[in-house]
Amino acid sequence: MTELSFRHLNPNWNAEPNAPDVELVVEGDTVQISFLLKPLAHDAEEGESATLRFVGCSRWQWDASDDRAWFAGEGRYSNQAPKWGAFYEVTGESRATDDWEILAPDSPNSRHFVLCFRDDIIEFVARDWSLTRKNA
Repeated sequence: MTELSFRHLNPNWNAEPNAPDVELVVEGDTVQISFLLKPLAHDAEEGESATLRFVGCSRWQWDASDDRAWFAGEGRYSNQAPKWGAFYEVTGESRATDDWEILAPDSPNSRHFVLCFRDDIIEFVARDWSLTRKNA
């Protein structure tokens, strides 16, 4: 594995840290993940949700590693990613294929994304992503 680089992608939103109510939907090569936003952080209102949409998604993985494992150095990106509870684009890694839900072969322009919740780490390999927010 090469040295990893993490680009922080959520400077203006955070997931609800205690009960994000995560839902994942796969439609062809598009994967959407919806969750509650942290109220009062970055102008998020109580009950406001967000949906991350990954287009051209070739694979995704939902790992039940939690924040305790992360801080104990047991998570996949423990001691590598800048901080827990964020959304990153990861570069520099040869993508392992173990335990991934494979939708299609990776394309040359695929990118690797990691989203850390308190009780889960969800990863995506996709061409691109977008975020929409919805008030309660």
